[in-house]
Order: sequence, then structure tokens, then C-alpha cells
Amino acid sequence: MTVEIIAIGGYEEVGKNMTAIKVDDEVIILDMGIHLDRISIHEDTDIDRMHSLDLIERGVIPDDTLMKDVDGKVKAIIFSHGHLDHIGAVAKLAHRYDAPIIATPYTISLIERTIKGERKFEVDNPLHSLNPGSKVKLSENVVLEFVQSTHSIPQAVFPVLHTPDGIIVYALDFKFDNHQKISPPPDYDRLRELGKKGVLSLIVETTNATQYDEVKTYSEKVAKTILEDLMKDPLAEKKGMLITTFSSHIERLQTISDIAKESHREIMFLGRSMERFCGIAQSLGILKLPKNAQVIGGPKMVNKALMLAEDNREEYLLVTTGHQGETDALLPRIASGRTPFSIRQGDNVIISAPIIPNPTNAANRHIMEKKLISNGARLYSNAHVSGHAGREDHRDFIRMLKPKHIIPAHGNLEMLVAYGELAEEEGYRIGNNVHILRNGQAQVFNKGIDTY
Repeated sequence: MTVEIIAIGGYEEVGKNMTAIKVDDEVIILDMGIHLDRISIHEDTDIDRMHSLDLIERGVIPDDTLMKDVDGKVKAIIFSHGHLDHIGAVAKLAHRYDAPIIATPYTISLIERTIKGERKFEVDNPLHSLNPGSKVKLSENVVLEFVQSTHSIPQAVFPVLHTPDGIIVYALDFKFDNHQKISPPPDYDRLRELGKKGVLSLIVETTNATQYDEVKTYSEKVAKTILEDLMKDPLAEKKGMLITTFSSHIERLQTISDIAKESHREIMFLGRSMERFCGIAQSLGILKLPKNAQVIGGPKMVNKALMLAEDNREEYLLVTTGHQGETDALLPRIASGRTPFSIRQGDNVIISAPIIPNPTNAANRHIMEKKLISNGARLYSNAHVSGHAGREDHRDFIRMLKPKHIIPAHGNLEMLVAYGELAEEEGYRIGNNVHILRNGQAQVFNKGIDTY
């Protein structure tokens, strides 16, 4: 039996993730994401009216045209979690394949929302929910298992494919967090069991591979402590207070709500993406907001909320989009004086997100922070812990799974090679059993003979 791993997107960049696994004549697709850096895009951006071919040409979504040359039947499209760099292209690409879409309930709800908003293509793939810890038979040769993971979004999993030639583990994205309120810890016991059964290949993210000082990623418990310290005094002051973070980081939004619920302030989550991610999380019982919190998404309603807060700023906590300084997101517009709410001397602004590393984000964030400070804000930047495993977490992961082969993914060449060097410290060898792929390349495992 031949197993082929086809790198479609995410093997030359951070994002745009898409991989195909071919087992004889059956194909499983994993993720269909967008590349945030290639378009002026943030969590509120609308690409629903753009054509897939235009997006492929711009490098925004994976170039899956190579799938025309793959001789096999696509049996399923699997999603690891609900971030845009993993699900953002589903409405542009999924309709090309006569196959069901499978993801955890929260991720399926986000995908369903994305499909409903699509304006160019009719997407009628069946949508199937699979809970963490569950299995489903995709064909005579392939069984899918969702192993519990943790990340910076609810219900992230390791999709695991059981094939006659061995197990394939897809690990994009994850961290080892034992202290989240919303998500249970990763299923370490099951990962060790898979290692004993025989993992043919591990396809793994490289987000922190070049961060040599980030040896272990701290838990969200640490982020909670940081935010408790930063929020305590400002909540009691008669000044404006704003926090910005990822709209999809429901664990972080829950933490902010829990800290502020006993204060005198009303908590307002503002922005379309806040409404999307929080609304779905609330409907599934994942996010539990206190009575003094509300989610406001429509632009007109957001403006009304900002007008109310402008005159009574000490009575509100505003949780906004725009942590990267994206020009049209809410916090940068507030900083630029383009909303009914303006920053005044002594207002407190907490940025609970890092700069996602690229020159555009760094520049936008710098500009926004300078505007906030010049308007009189007291700024607390980077109140955050990573949602991605550190180098030593990866070392533990490799030792749990004991994969025969490793394929680094979700990164540029420097990141892929850095992961390969880490694997070499664990006894692997780049070019032998660590395979550095580029978009459009494939790795074939054929009766024990490994070829490109």
C-alpha cells in the first residue's frame, strides 16, 4: 500500500494551510486556510465576494489546482480547528470536492457561518461534527480519530489517520496546556498509545521553532494572572478602559469576563468577529458571559455603544478588535479619532496579543501604539502567552509519538529547517526521515521505500 503526503499550502509560509494524504487511491484533505499576510485582512475583513482564482494568484489561499493531477477519490475534508489560516478558504475550495467536511462542533459552526456568507460559490458539502476523543471510518482503509489538544481556540484537535501502513498525526496547531478553563488538557495517554502502535509520519507546526528562548509555552493560567494584575486598579479608576485580543481566543475572553464581572463596569465586546466567535461559543455553551457583559457586532450598534461609552467611560470596559493595528479594525480607528469614542488622558489600554511577526503588522502596531500614547493613554502591551508549543514541548511530543518520519509544516524555510534541527537532536536526520517539503511537493512512503 502506498501512502503519499502532498504539501499544498503552508510549507513556504505561516498560514494558508492545506495538506492531502493519499492512501492508495483514497485522498483525505486536511485544512483549507488563508494567508493573512498576503492581503489587507484581519478578523473583520470580508473576502466573500472574491474569486478563488484571484485569491490563489495573490497567494491568499492554497493553490489546489495540483489536485487535478492526483489520481484518487477525495473521501473527506478534515479541519483541525477554527482559525482563519486553517478554515478561511473552505468556501472557496471545498465545493471542488465531492466529500464531507468533518470537524469538531465549534469548528463546524464557524465553517457553516463562513459558507453562509459566501457570495461567489455554492458550497453544499455535507457537514459532520466529530467530538474530541471520537473516531469515524472514512473508508475501508482509513479511520479518522480526533485526539484532544489545546490551542488558543476551543475544540482544537490532533486529526489522526489510521491506515494499514501506520498512523499519520496532523499537529497544526497546539500547545500543552493543563490549566485552561474551557478546554481539558491534551490527551497525553492517547498520544503515548499511538506512539506504541506505530506512527508512520508526524506532520507538525513550526511556529515557535526559531524561538530558542521559548523552551516551554506557559499556560493560559499565567495569562490570567497577568491580566488580573493589570486590570485590578484600572477597573476601579474613573477612566476609560479598553482591552484588545484575538476574537477567536474564547479562553482569553472568558478570563477577561471573569476578572471584570465583579466590577462596576459593563463589559462590551465590540466588532463583527467578536460577535461571530463569541456568539457561536455562547450558543454551544462554551463561553459563559456574566450578566454585565454584552456582545455587539453590527457597525451601527458598535457606534451607538461607543457614543454611550464616550460620555460615561468609567462605567464600561471595551473589548475590541484590532490588536495588530490593522487599519480598519476598531482599536486603530479609535486611536486615529475615527469613532465616536476618543482616547483621553489617563485612559487604560491593554493589548493582550503579541505582534504576529511580519513587517506590516510590526509597522501597524507601532503606529497604533504611538497614537494611543500621544492621545494620553496608559498602554500595557503584550499581556499574552503563546498558543503554540515551545521547542521543549515539541521535544516531548516527538518522544511521545516516536514517529518514523517527521514533516515540518506551517512555516517558512527557516522555520521548517529549525524544526528539522530540533528533530536531529532527537536522533532524526534531515533528508532521511525528516522531510522538508515546499508547496506542491509530495513525500511518498511505498513499501518501506521513501521517495520524493
